[in-house]
Amino acid sequence: MIGILGKKIGMTTIFESDGNAVPCTVIEAGPCYVTQIKNKDKDGYESVQLGFEEKKEKNTTKPLTGKFKKVKTPVLRFLREVKNFPAGDIKEGDQIKVDIFKEGDIVKVTGISKGKGFQGVVKRHGFGGGQRTHGQSDRQRAPGSIGGSSYPSRVFKGQRMAGRMGNDTVSVRNLRVVKIFSDSNLILIKGAVPGTKTGLVEIYKN
Repeated sequence: MIGILGKKIGMTTIFESDGNAVPCTVIEAGPCYVTQIKNKDKDGYESVQLGFEEKKEKNTTKPLTGKFKKVKTPVLRFLREVKNFPAGDIKEGDQIKVDIFKEGDIVKVTGISKGKGFQGVVKRHGFGGGQRTHGQSDRQRAPGSIGGSSYPSRVFKGQRMAGRMGNDTVSVRNLRVVKIFSDSNLILIKGAVPGTKTGLVEIYKN
């Protein structure tokens, strides 16, 4: 598996050679720095740790600052591990750029979905609500019964109810890479990906 970290820029539409309009998400992918390489002998598994987006040293803890100085990279905001990344000739301090992908690749994109706060069952789970007849005035968006009194005398775990919605880690699979602009570190992926604009996303390809 290969992967890269990026920042969601927004969405656009491009036209392919056959004239079809394709909605695309624009992601600024990399450059990422290799901050650590793990192997089975020392760590029990193989992975490559990537860092993305530079930030000020004064806003970083001393242990992390020392880690970056050791591998001779800038101070970075995000760190993520990619398991089973084919390290090959990669060394700590090297850069991983968007050209590890090519147009037509099928990828998985992971991000943090938009947070929508505390929501009721109609918006959160798609409930239909109560009837609007027979004088019912205040139960239109209510959840209704949540459990029996005699049996089971409790509410089952996992019962769909109101609560915090969004702000979860979400992965979308089988997205196609439409276009790559290596000189500006941009990658265009067909369809929508999780997260807000400027939000961190992770792009993986098996």
